Amino acid sequence: MSNKNSLNLMDPVLVKPAVLAAFTKLNPAVQWRNPVMFVVYIGSIVTTLLGLAALGGDGPDRPAFILGISLWLWFTVLFANFAEALAEGRSKAQADSLKGLKKSTWAKKLKDPVHGSTWLPEQAENLRKGDVVLVEAGDMIPVDGEVIQGVATVDESAITGESAPVVRESGGDFGSVTGGTRVLSDWLVVRISVNPGESFLDRMIGMVEGAKRQKTPNEVALTILLVALTIVFLVVTVTLLPFSIFSVQAAGSGTVVGMTALIALLVCLIPTTIGGLLSAVGVAGMSRMMQANVIATSGRAVEAAGDVDVLLLDKTGTITHGNRQATVFIPAPGVSPTQLAQSAMQASMADETPEGRSIVALAQRQGVTEPRLAHSTEVAFTAQTRMSGMDVQNDDGSTRPLRKGAVDAIRKYVETLGSKMPAEVLRAADDVARRGSTPLAVADGSVVLGVVELKDIVKTGIKERFGELRRMGIKTVMITGDNKLTAAAIAAEAGVDDFLAEATPEDKLKLIRQYQAEGRLVAMTGDGTNDAPALAQADVAVAMNSGTQAAKEAGNMVDLDSNPTKLLEIVETGKALLMTRGSLTTFSIANDVAKYFAIIPAIFVSTYPQLGVLNVMRLGSPNSAILSAVIFNALIIMFLIPLALKGVKYRPVGAAALLRRNLAIYGLGGLIVPFIGIKAIDMLLSATFF
Repeated sequence: MSNKNSLNLMDPVLVKPAVLAAFTKLNPAVQWRNPVMFVVYIGSIVTTLLGLAALGGDGPDRPAFILGISLWLWFTVLFANFAEALAEGRSKAQADSLKGLKKSTWAKKLKDPVHGSTWLPEQAENLRKGDVVLVEAGDMIPVDGEVIQGVATVDESAITGESAPVVRESGGDFGSVTGGTRVLSDWLVVRISVNPGESFLDRMIGMVEGAKRQKTPNEVALTILLVALTIVFLVVTVTLLPFSIFSVQAAGSGTVVGMTALIALLVCLIPTTIGGLLSAVGVAGMSRMMQANVIATSGRAVEAAGDVDVLLLDKTGTITHGNRQATVFIPAPGVSPTQLAQSAMQASMADETPEGRSIVALAQRQGVTEPRLAHSTEVAFTAQTRMSGMDVQNDDGSTRPLRKGAVDAIRKYVETLGSKMPAEVLRAADDVARRGSTPLAVADGSVVLGVVELKDIVKTGIKERFGELRRMGIKTVMITGDNKLTAAAIAAEAGVDDFLAEATPEDKLKLIRQYQAEGRLVAMTGDGTNDAPALAQADVAVAMNSGTQAAKEAGNMVDLDSNPTKLLEIVETGKALLMTRGSLTTFSIANDVAKYFAIIPAIFVSTYPQLGVLNVMRLGSPNSAILSAVIFNALIIMFLIPLALKGVKYRPVGAAALLRRNLAIYGLGGLIVPFIGIKAIDMLLSATFF
């Protein structure tokens, strides 16, 4: 899939089909869907007929001029078709790569839904929702499902592009498996969760098919604006013909404006630039999401991401790394830091959790050597004791119990042994909690040695990212199950605007509805079944591919990389889509102003010589001026295709600053470029034909 995502914009694999599709799209049933370009399409037909009539000696204009105008009007339509076809081609290339993952495979359908039950071979396409299959090492997972038994590593590189295998197991939020992935070790019993044609792969293919893209509300609104401008200019142009006839008759001199010139004027004045690229911009937005390994269910979801003004983000894995790390040893009175570090290290030697390994690593960094534990017994952590550790056998045969765990658990433990936890240790634990960290007490028998501070490390650069979002007017809200004290400390360190502590699924749903009632658009990420209600309510809901089927069905986007921080990139991509559309619209409207100075004087100078002062470009002749404007009008679409497909580079600026930048670059550029372009084309035409 990645090789398709990396196709060059003008790769022959994309360009050749797009050229053919540009001609196929000349079908009137296709053209009328774009009202602006449909006017150009009709103008092309009319001027072609006028040119053919002129060849027979009928008409005031030279046949070469009329057919030249007609040819470049057809090019204008074809270039717009090419832009849309090229954008669709990129999406279809991505869809084709996904279709290559759909292979006819055989599954081991179990008679009873338990491992060890009798199984019979069955083709994957014959499996139905509710069927149970056995997938062993080396087997392909036939269809999407939920793991109901077993633990195994799965290669999902065909879907995500990531080479590292992932663990899938029954229960929890990592029990969803995708058809087309392969089990590398052990076995899984999977209950099929979809019917044929409804798999995640099928939905992905449908999502990236650009031809099936529906227009977004913003695009519909812009289309209405473009249609309104087109109608206004159409009415103006139509009234110019009787006005020209009246003026010539009243003056008794001059020539009536020809139909060809009026069509050229109409085409150059209506917003053909944005009209020809509008659809391509929308298709390319979804394609850029796909290149970021995010599947959007529709262009609406992509565009909504650009309009989001509230982001709800989980703390763990998004704002923080998720694995608490030991950062400092705080010894009790009379205990040396080395003694605490050594005992904490011994108590953690058999602890394979990230927290346990970080305690060992911290002690090693402080120069503590790894102890010999040949005669020791591991004491595993349990939810009841909330402690773990080692029972170390001394040389005299006695046992030395080393324990580490929650502060209140260690306190109760030493109290059962007839001792008490020092007040200094309790104060140190409170200080650690106020900093947003987790205190872990360490005891050697009945003696409390001190506290280990476990800190959930905030990701590097995340505060700066939140600052960028704040400048864009987007509010960030951290969602966490931590207590309010811890949540407040981490929120302050991360730089989020607000937080929701001790959050339940109901709390998340209530918060989203509250913001939406205020007229805000809300985005959030989730991977668990308990996130499904909030995902379904959010305007932009990004489900993790590693999450449950319920979460993926509730979201309107799926992140194949299962990276919660991708939400920030999604918002930026959505913003870039809106910025691209706004920039091209600004350029297109500014373009029309410049073309006005080229065509109006050329058309009416014979009737009103005074209009010659408007010929600021000093164009060679009326015919060369009109043809130059039409040629430029067509060529500018081709030159802007890369910008439409790649998008305007995202910049974290507010709406006012963005408007100033658009006016300065695309507004001013849209005024200047046509003057230069039309003049250059006119000089070439004057030297060659006129």
